Parts: sequence; structure tokens; C-alpha cells
Amino acid sequence: MRFLRFLIFGVCTLLIFAALNNRIGQIPPLGKFLNPFSGFWANNRYMDVLPPSVDVDELSRPVTILWDDRRVSHIFAENTEDLFFTQGYVTAMDRLWQMDFQSYAAAGRISEIVGEATLEFDRLRRRIGIPAAAKIAEREILHHPETRAAAEAYTSGVNAFIRTLRYKTLPLEYKIFDYWPEHWTVFKSALLLKSFSYTLSFRNPEAIQTRTREVLGDSLMNVLSPIYPPYMDPVVPAGTSWNFRRTNLQSTSEGRNGFPTSRLNFEHGDPPVEGSNNWAISGVRSKTGLPILASDPHLSLTLPSIWHEIQLVGPDLNVYGITSPGAAGVLFGFNQHVAWGMTNGGSDALDYYRITFRDEHRTEYKFDNSWLPVTMRIDTISVRGQKAIIDTVLLTHFGPVVFLPSDSLTDPQIPPGAALRWIAHDPSNEWLSFLRLNRARNLDEALRALEHFDSPVQNFALADDAGEIAIVHNGKLPIRLPGQGRFLSDGADPKTEWNGWIPRSHLPQVRNPKRGFVSSANQNPVDQSYPYYLGDGYATFDRGARINTLLENASGVQGEDMLRMQIDDASIYAQKIMPTILSMIPVEKLSDLERRCYEELMKWEYNYRADMIAPTLSETWMVEISDAIWLDEIDRPDGILARPRRDVTLHLILTQRSSPFYDNRSTPAAETLTDILLQSFKSACRKLEERHGAYGPRWRWGQARGTTLGHLARIPGMGRYKLETSGNFNTINAMSGSFGPSWRMVVELGSMPKALGIYPGGQSGNPGSREYDAFVDDWVEGRAYELLFLSSPDIQHSRLPFTTIMKGKP
Repeated sequence: MRFLRFLIFGVCTLLIFAALNNRIGQIPPLGKFLNPFSGFWANNRYMDVLPPSVDVDELSRPVTILWDDRRVSHIFAENTEDLFFTQGYVTAMDRLWQMDFQSYAAAGRISEIVGEATLEFDRLRRRIGIPAAAKIAEREILHHPETRAAAEAYTSGVNAFIRTLRYKTLPLEYKIFDYWPEHWTVFKSALLLKSFSYTLSFRNPEAIQTRTREVLGDSLMNVLSPIYPPYMDPVVPAGTSWNFRRTNLQSTSEGRNGFPTSRLNFEHGDPPVEGSNNWAISGVRSKTGLPILASDPHLSLTLPSIWHEIQLVGPDLNVYGITSPGAAGVLFGFNQHVAWGMTNGGSDALDYYRITFRDEHRTEYKFDNSWLPVTMRIDTISVRGQKAIIDTVLLTHFGPVVFLPSDSLTDPQIPPGAALRWIAHDPSNEWLSFLRLNRARNLDEALRALEHFDSPVQNFALADDAGEIAIVHNGKLPIRLPGQGRFLSDGADPKTEWNGWIPRSHLPQVRNPKRGFVSSANQNPVDQSYPYYLGDGYATFDRGARINTLLENASGVQGEDMLRMQIDDASIYAQKIMPTILSMIPVEKLSDLERRCYEELMKWEYNYRADMIAPTLSETWMVEISDAIWLDEIDRPDGILARPRRDVTLHLILTQRSSPFYDNRSTPAAETLTDILLQSFKSACRKLEERHGAYGPRWRWGQARGTTLGHLARIPGMGRYKLETSGNFNTINAMSGSFGPSWRMVVELGSMPKALGIYPGGQSGNPGSREYDAFVDDWVEGRAYELLFLSSPDIQHSRLPFTTIMKGKP
């Protein structure tokens, strides 16, 4: 019996030991994780401590880091290699887990960390070709001496920090997921650059638009989904004369017979919310007589923040701004002479081609009356806790066939059996553009730097201290016939190939316009007179028109005025539509609740403020109106067609009081616009009461919508939730539930630039740090910080509380 008790005790001890030292499912090894000296408790003690000195082998000369009161590092180095080495080291100090995890995501390797739950995510990234594109980008980066030097020095700095890690100083997420950081490489940095191309350019509604045209025909398709939408105020002002002629190609077949698509479970509708604003005013509109530039990119909002703020000072460089952790240099920012900011260009960067395989073996496909060989790429996907998965991707000369009709893996944007042609697969070196922008001394040098930037297409707004401003719709764009790429193309027809590129000198651009400003908000870059077709997936008119209206009336402007403009929450869309639709509501048919809602909208001045109920009513009603007009048209038994955008709905209501679209095909009655508006208003009021309870504070916009900054890996409790934000996706302050201004920056050029800036997050990536989300509350309130642009490491300033000296070991 004594032996049996001893045996039971021993087995229990071994089980407890195993449980404490091994991962069980998604639970980390509790022995290590809960250790009071080296477990998660240690992340509160060690991660905020800044060292007074650091000794590393790789530095050739000492480097000084001045840390300001927001933990922004101002790095002073005597040579470029040491500068970028230190940037890599400091970025890893603050954000190692984030940059590492994002490189895993881009490479399609998340399943190595979390297991089979993310297998489809990984397969999609690999099939699209993000890792393959990053390999090509790595080759280009290493081929050019300028980018090679920066990338290798940065990489060396990251790895120098990784070598200092022990379990107690390991970032918290490594402990939660129970893994260690890999050696950093230039390839990982290239992955992050290609991940931006995916986020900003991998969208194309060809599949659903092809199906919509099959059902509705060309005429109706062009009415409901016009290439050039109503009310548009383009980036390059309408009526601009073009001093060049189009470079012509052979006519292109559009595959008029369409493409057999499976049932699609989404609607195209309004463009995705990833976007941005930027503008620059010339000295004729500013108080100082010199330009002011404003930039606020709108992206997915997470913690840690997508951006890391930094200043880099070297022999031929003094630049301040934000970068993506993993990339050397500054992506959005300014130096002593030039400021720049980007918005997503939105021009069509990819096409899908219908592939005709020779037989069921899919080893050959038809092209130009010949049969070309299919290349097969075999991918091995490691999955934590189980055997690796083997995945096969078919490659054509266009690009990968992402899905086959028999695949279990699907994506509503990607038609099965079609090959993907995407600009991001081509050789390019965007890093070179940013490094040269960082050093640009005037507008001419900045524009020349952009010649190396291919993907994703961006609207670069620029200003310099000589008084010049410009905006350029910049990137590598294929020459297309009007409408080419709106629908699936015939991959057997050589006329559908991309056979040339729009010359750089022909890209849409404006320099020093007479009106004294340039701007963009993801809208159409040009009007219909532009000689080339660029696409039709741009943002609606609202934000761009509001920006231009404010700038046209601006004078004596200062930086603070531009910041107030960035948080402007007035809706031009609501200003246009609300008076008309409210006037058509028969008030006598409203209940007490509905009348109260009606009165709230009648007194509304069309601002999307967090403390107002009217924005909640407006947005809910707009959705109900769109459903009432379009659902019976687009929801077909064999698939949903493309939903017309909001601007099309607006134009219909304002210009046609009578239309067959107002009649609901599913009812025997013949509905009118008045019927639609009344029914949808009643439905909106009812749904708000169901969602938020009785009319009251919970109906306020900030509570009903809210904005969430979720953790990057969706770990509960490590984000900020339901922030009561103002603004809406179609206001200048373009806020939504999980997207919004990821960085607000205003730069006044002069003998020494003055700048304001803020992003929703904090410099540290450690959830236990007070610097993790230190800026979020000020960001919600629309405040910003003075950015310290320093010129010497010897400066004394009340906002510079700490210094680190990095030295090479003797």
C-alpha cells in the first residue's frame, strides 16, 4: 500500500511538472509563465527600463539616443551604417514581437505559432504569392548598394538586440504563445513591404462585376456601377489639360462571354475603408508664407500600433516621422527641407484571367492557340502540434491560379480557376524611394525619388521649404483600354495581356497649382479627359470634396488649423441627401418614437460627433434605404450581384423621384420613393431600439458605433475597446469600428520645420507598459503633440529626460 501511495504521488508530481513546463493546447507552460521572477510579471519590471549605455560589437563609432517624454528615440550617429543599425536595435527593443509576428503572417506561417486554426490564412498568403514576391523584392534590395547597406545594417541591429534576450526579458506574447524569436533577415523586411502592397492594392471586384454584367447587361451595369461616379472632385482638378498623347496598344478583348462564377456571398458596394487624406497648401494660403503639409493615413487600428515614431540624424540625413517596425528609414515624415505623406491611390493593380486547361490533369493551358506548360509550386506548411501540410499551387505566365473550382479554400474576391496578374509580383525597390525621400533637399529630388516606387500605387503629397507643393498619383500602372480589367479576361487571348506601362511623365500630377493647394482622399485621380484608363475602385466623393471646400476658403492658415481640419466630422453626403429625404417623410404616419427620431434629424447639422444621436439614426437609415432599393435587384437565387455604391444611390434619389428601382419586386404592390423612405425609416428606428434599448444615451454615436483597437494577435484584454470616437468613414475624420486615422501629422515648412503628430497607440509594444497605449486618449479627443525635431545630440530640453550611449566594444 505504501508503495502504491508513493507511485500515485510520483505520477501526480510528474503530471504537474509536465503541465507546468509544457504547453497544453493554447495554454502556455504555466510554470514558466507564472514564475514571479521571469514569467509575465517580469514584463512590467524590465521592458520600460531604458539603459544608460549599450555595448555592441557591430558599431564603429558611438551613437547617442535622446529619448523624449513620449519615449520617441532621436538617434544621432556619425555614419549611415551605425544609424540604421541603431534604428534596428531600438525598434526591436520596442516592437520585436510585432515585427516578427507580422513577418510570419505575411509569409503564411502563423500556423507554426498557433496551430491549425490559421491554416487557411496561411495557405491564402502563400497562394497569392506574397512570400514569392518578397523573395524578388529581397533580391532587388540587396542588388542596390544604397538599400543593401541600410537593410543589412538594420537587420544586424535587430539581431544584436535579439541576442540580449533571456526568458525574463522576452516580450510577453512570446511567453503566451511559447516560442522564441527567429533571427531577423532582409527577407523578413521585404515580407513586410509586400504585406503593405497586399493591404492597399489586393482588391478587385472583377468576379462579381462579371456576374452582374452577365445578368443585367452592359447598359444597366454602367448605370449602377459607372466607371466615373457622380459628384466626383478628382485629385487632379477637373478640366486639367494633358500635354501628352496616349501610348496606344492593340485593342483588348474583354472576354464578353463572361466567366462561369460560383455563387458569391458578398456585395461589392462601397470601396474598402482603408484609405487616407493628405493635402498641402502653398504660402499664399498660410500665415508664414511657406507651405504646410497634412497627412493622415487610414488603416486597420491595432495595438501595438502599426507605426513606430523616430528621428534619424546622420552625416547627410536628419529625418523625423513614422515607419513600420521592420523597415529602415521613415515612411511618412519630413526633414529640414521637404515633407511628404501618402494616400492609397486605388488604381487597378491586378487582373484575373480565365484559364483554359487542356484536360483534367491541368499540366497545360491554352494561350494564343498554343498549349503552354503549367508550373507546379509545392509548399510545405508547418503546423504546430500536427504534421506539415503539403499544398500545390499552379503557376502560369500571368501568375498563380489561386483557387481551383474543387478547392475547399475560397475567397469571395478571387474567382476559382483564374490566374492572378498583380503588379506586386514584379521586381521593384520601394525602399530606395523612401531612403531618397528621407534625404531629399527640394521638391525635384523628392519627385525623382518616387521614380523607384512601383507598388502599391499611392498619392504622394509633397512640400518644400522653397515654397513648392505637388501631388503625384505614383506607381507602376499598365496601359489599358477603357474598362479593361473591370471584368474577368480571357487568358487564352494574347490581346488581354499587359503589354506596356504608363510612362512616369504621364502619371497624374499637379505642381504648384494656381488655387494654392493639392489634396487627395482616395477618390478618382483624374476626370474622364485623362488619356488612360486607371480603374474604377476609388473612394466616393465625400471626403475629397469636403477637403477641397475647406481649402478653397482657407487663408492665413497655421498648423493648428490643419489639425482641426483633420478631425473635421461634417458629412457632405448627409448635407446632400438628408433635406430631400426628410421632406418626403409623411410625419403623420410616424409613431411617438419615430417622430422623436425624425425631430432629432431635422435639427441635425450633419456632424458625426460622438455625443450625438443623429449620426446613429442617419447611418442606420442609410443602410435600410440601400437595402430597400437594391436588395430585390441584386439578391438572385444563384448569387448576389454588385450593390451600387452610396454615391449612385444618392444620385438616384436626388435626380429621379420615380424609378423602377423603387418598386420591390418581391411584393405585389408598386412602391414609390416615399414608400421606400417611410418603410426604411420605420425599420431603422425599430432596429436601433432592438440593438440599444430605449431611445437614450446608448443611441449616441460614440457608444452605438465605437472604435476598437484590438490586439494584433486578437489576445483578449490587450486592446482598447469601444472608444467613443467622432467621425465616420465618409468624413475627413474617417473613423469606423476598427479602422481610422493611424497617424495624424501636420508640418509647417520654414528655416526649421514645426510639426504636430499623433497615432493611436504608444511607442512600446509591451502590453504591461504605460507606453503601450499612452497616446490613445489624446488621439480620441483630436489632440496632437509637438514633434521635437532636433539638430544636435548636445541640446538641453525639458522634454528630453533620458540618454542612451551605444558603443562598439573595444
